[in-house]
Amino acid sequence: MDRLKKHLTQIVLGLLLGLIFLGHAGRFYQIPLVSVLDAFIYDARLRVTMPGGVDERVVILDIDEKSLAEGGRWPWSRDKMAALVDRLFDHYDIQVLGFDVVFAEPDESSGLRSLEAIGRKELKDDPAYQNTLKGLRTTLDYDRRFAESMAKRNVVLGYYFTNLSTALTSGQLPGSVLPAGTFKGRSLALTSWNGYGANLPEYQANAATAGHFVPLVDFDGVSRRVPMLVEYQGAYYESLSLAMVRLLLGLPKINPGYAEEGGMSSRHYAGLEWLDLTTPRGSLRVPVDESAATLIPYRGGQGSFRYLSIADALHGRLPIDALKGKIVIVGTTTPGLMDLRATPVATTYPGVEIHANLIAGMLDGNIKLKPAYVLGAEVLMIALCGLTLALLLPLFSPLKATLLAGGALVTVSLFNFWLWASGGLLLPLASTILMILALYALSMSWGYFVESRSKRQLTGLFGQYVPPELVEEMSRDPENYSMEGRNEELTVLFSDVRGFTTISEGLNPKELAQLMNEYLGAMTAVVRHNRGTLDKYIGDAIMAFWGAPVADPDHALHAVQTALEMQRELRKLDAPFKARGWPELHIGVGINTGTMTVGDMGSPVRQSYTVMGDAVNLGSRLEGITKQYGVGIIVGETTRALLKDVVFRELDRVRVKGKDEPVGIYEPLGFTGEVDKADLDALKLWQQALRLYRAQEWDQADVQIYNLLRLSPDCYLYQLYAKRIAHLRQNPPGDGWDGVTVFETK
Repeated sequence: MDRLKKHLTQIVLGLLLGLIFLGHAGRFYQIPLVSVLDAFIYDARLRVTMPGGVDERVVILDIDEKSLAEGGRWPWSRDKMAALVDRLFDHYDIQVLGFDVVFAEPDESSGLRSLEAIGRKELKDDPAYQNTLKGLRTTLDYDRRFAESMAKRNVVLGYYFTNLSTALTSGQLPGSVLPAGTFKGRSLALTSWNGYGANLPEYQANAATAGHFVPLVDFDGVSRRVPMLVEYQGAYYESLSLAMVRLLLGLPKINPGYAEEGGMSSRHYAGLEWLDLTTPRGSLRVPVDESAATLIPYRGGQGSFRYLSIADALHGRLPIDALKGKIVIVGTTTPGLMDLRATPVATTYPGVEIHANLIAGMLDGNIKLKPAYVLGAEVLMIALCGLTLALLLPLFSPLKATLLAGGALVTVSLFNFWLWASGGLLLPLASTILMILALYALSMSWGYFVESRSKRQLTGLFGQYVPPELVEEMSRDPENYSMEGRNEELTVLFSDVRGFTTISEGLNPKELAQLMNEYLGAMTAVVRHNRGTLDKYIGDAIMAFWGAPVADPDHALHAVQTALEMQRELRKLDAPFKARGWPELHIGVGINTGTMTVGDMGSPVRQSYTVMGDAVNLGSRLEGITKQYGVGIIVGETTRALLKDVVFRELDRVRVKGKDEPVGIYEPLGFTGEVDKADLDALKLWQQALRLYRAQEWDQADVQIYNLLRLSPDCYLYQLYAKRIAHLRQNPPGDGWDGVTVFETK
């Protein structure tokens, strides 16, 4: 008891730590780190346990580059699609055909609409014309031909739902699979939509059924689940994969499944756990979570199902055995048709193969379970581990505490993996792991407050320049650090407030000082957070560098990460600044990497730990020209070459004042995997425009810039190049032009 009293404060802190993780597990709030780690663990566990191989039951007819080259741009005319459907069922004898595409617009490629318009206006009294037109309708009405080809065949159409501020609808939805009120009295979190894009009514009337093909996208942009049921205007609609499986089984009715709890009737348990498809041959159960979504049972990477060119199928160039008796999905892997998804198994993965995985998983019954009750199981696990470790760790020696925490980690992890591998149950793990580590860290660090003499000395020398965590790192080996000058490859950052003179004239001295203190404080915190060395403040400007005094092999990465975070942090100041009547701030940031002289420099009166050299001067020049391109950050080509996981937009090649050799300049857009697909698509167009501009192909470059301006009318960079192209078209630079922009001022 005395020992418990002695460690009471530490025990209370440990229990509070456990409560923090309990709050996350109970979904009172979300801890981003826990969510990120849970996603990482899930993805890793999935990849390790994927069966691999190729499932021959499901075949994907790929609208690939070969097909587009042979049959023209997508969508193809509906007479071709009708011929495809006839070929697949009559010649290849497939079981089910699903379309991971939407046929939302009528096909007018045959010219029938134009002929009918002429018949109504110009030749309405011409019997010969009218009779000929009547005979042509059957041949030229491609939409009717396509619809008739689907009639009385196992064809499933695909469509999509949307959630836009203005609800938009097009086409004809299929009938709902469950009526409104099905889940009345149950607090389910089904995905709800306010709009849709579906197929033409004529197609929907002739197809056997239809399903949506919209996967859920998690917080990190990765697709791990597909909602089997979604809600629209009170009724419930099924997914494409579920519709195809139901059609394969004879379209049995969907029966929601609820597990009984504690002997109570299932109506007292809100959690939806499965969808039951009962047929005369038996019952097929599809596991779902609390939002009626199913975890995608990825079989492997892309290519886990057979891909065949749709053009080969259309023209009968495939052997009969390639498709006979198969489940066929029409989809695309072509990047231009924009059906690529980020998944746990690949950053770009065809959406059509997601549906193939689900179909195979439903038929095999190997979809992982994530029922609603795992919430309670996670809470119970955290409570037991947290209480045990919070009470025992303070009482143990460092060795015993390490063994206890390590044993808890191993036991929890193995038990979790056993549930996954043997029971097919997904139980979140990250919150328990992080809680164990946090409690262990608290135990090991408790009472450690006295700093060593070497650390105090280093703090005196470097504390004003570098973050405390770097001082701590330096104190472990103080003899390796000094302030003497030396040459090193480092990365330097300059930032400056735009229009500062105007801002300063609009504020009184006290307000200006408060504004600058808050701004510089926020920006400095970002620099220190990313292991940067703060060199100096130059009025409203900031100078910092990475790689000294503590070596940092990722100095370029940390500098670019700092610049991106500075821009984000600056926007967080907008609201409090506006509330005080202060202006909105904008900054330019220049970053460059190169060999610099670093050390304690100055005079006997005043010295500073700083960097000097041509690479430093170039970094300052890059900051100065950010406003010339309308961007917030510019990095030099040396920095760009060191970073593989950052998406850059090349801006120009420039020759700045004081340097004879031109350098490439780039704008970082974000880290790989974090940049929106729309931005990546615009980046490809921009790269093409830049190549055309440098090749002096003004007309084509102008078209590309025009397309980019349609996407982003306010983009100053696009406007700048549009003006340059207009000028150069009137004043051709000649064959010796190297495309370099010269800046004569600093």
